[in-house]
Amino acid sequence: MKKVLLVFGTRPEAIKMAPLVKEFQKNYEFIDTKICVTAQHRGLLDQVTELFDIHPDYDLNLMKSNQDLYDITSDIILGMRDVLLDCKPDMVLVHGDTTTTFAVALSAFYQKIKIGHVEAGLRTRNIYNPWPEEVNRQMTSIVANYHFTPTGESRENLLSEGKDKNSIIVTGNTVIDALLLTLKRIRKDKFLESKIVLSLGHLKFDYNKSKFIIVTAHRRESFGSGFLNICKALKVIAIANKNINLLFPVHPNPNVKNTVYKILSNIENVHLVEPLQYEQFIYLMEKCYFIITDSGGIQEEAPSLGKPVLVMRDATERLEAIKSGGVKLIGTDQNNIVKEVQILLNSKEEYKKMSETINPYGDGLASNKIYNKVKSVLCQ
Repeated sequence: MKKVLLVFGTRPEAIKMAPLVKEFQKNYEFIDTKICVTAQHRGLLDQVTELFDIHPDYDLNLMKSNQDLYDITSDIILGMRDVLLDCKPDMVLVHGDTTTTFAVALSAFYQKIKIGHVEAGLRTRNIYNPWPEEVNRQMTSIVANYHFTPTGESRENLLSEGKDKNSIIVTGNTVIDALLLTLKRIRKDKFLESKIVLSLGHLKFDYNKSKFIIVTAHRRESFGSGFLNICKALKVIAIANKNINLLFPVHPNPNVKNTVYKILSNIENVHLVEPLQYEQFIYLMEKCYFIITDSGGIQEEAPSLGKPVLVMRDATERLEAIKSGGVKLIGTDQNNIVKEVQILLNSKEEYKKMSETINPYGDGLASNKIYNKVKSVLCQ
């Protein structure tokens, strides 16, 4: 029997790989599926594996305080050497653009193991933005044998780089699979919904009746002046719109947390909370008015819920979302953030236009398409 190893290390990867894990596991008679986590993020990762009932066969448990990219990259490569020698997979599947993604792909390449890259082909063409994710993607594409792209535009990016057209498969994005699976489960499972509601009891506003905006921010390229501008803009917005609540799950990285709490603490309608669990976040995302973020995954998820997204970045590799009209790139300039948020708050026409777009990232069947391709490659 052929063997496939799926590897991920961060919460966003875990969310997007979870439906793929389930797809492979339900077809156990054809492929032996093994799971490895690097735990590049520990607590945030564990929330997702618990939610989707995923039990890793290998856990590198690499997260440590004050680790930098040198630590993470070298530890993953050394850790994966032993995993790959023990597991002996016929193919390794990695996802997206993290340091885990690139380091695992390089490790598999060193042992001449086939590599499948899920969510391949996204590009900004600026190696420092997003940093280091743009380079992680490009370098993973160099060693990957199969490229599972979310859209036709991603496919064109890879073709322009000389990739074999037969190695590129357009699948949609597995994040939509995860979103729809989770929403379906929440709507059908009243016990789960009650559990989520109970877990959100610490929120100091009525998210069912009041208008609120979700804010997330964590990108490395915004550390320093970028985060200062973001927080100053949010303070202006909150003070000018006392009837609007801002819910900000704060990333634990000190480069984020210290600035956020210094500027935004003690503002009545700004609610700074610990990172939300995935099911909590989906539940609230469905109820919010719109989202201000620098996250890639949210740019993909929110259009499926009809929620406009303002992206606090200077560049995005998710151009399809911009072109669809549901997502708008607004940068990290304080005045521009304030201006664009006010437009969306004040203009019903602009809000309607952004909320009624069609999600370009698929229909929830990406995992099945990826599985079928892997099966055809390995089991022919």
